[in-house]
Amino acid sequence: MKFLLALAFAVLSATSGYSRTLITPSFVVVIINNEPEGVVSSDNIFYVGVSKKSGDSIKIKGQTVHTTDADGVTPSKFLGFMFKKDDVTYFVSEEGSLRVTKGKKVIVNESGEWVD
Repeated sequence: MKFLLALAFAVLSATSGYSRTLITPSFVVVIINNEPEGVVSSDNIFYVGVSKKSGDSIKIKGQTVHTTDADGVTPSKFLGFMFKKDDVTYFVSEEGSLRVTKGKKVIVNESGEWVD
C-alpha cells in the first residue's frame, strides 16, 4: 500500500511539464520535469524513488545533465538526470540505468526500462 501511495503522489506532483517512469529490478523511479515542453536544461527536476522491497520512498530535487558544445556552456547531448541528497548522488541515464553513489562507493547500479 505504501508503494502505491508513493507512486500516486509522484504522478500527482507532476502539475506542469511531464513525468517519466523507470522500472529497475529493485526500484520504481518517477522523474518529474516541471519545465514546459521544449526547455532543454533545467534544475527543476524531481526524483521520486520507491523501493520495491520495502516500499520506502524518497523525493529529491535535481537537474538535467548534458554534454556541452565547444564553448563549454551550451547544452548539447542529453545524458540524463542528477540528484543529490547529503553525500549521496543519484544518476538516472537516458538509456534507463540507475546509479546511486556515496562518495566513491557504488550503492546501486541497475538497468531498467522506461515505461512511459
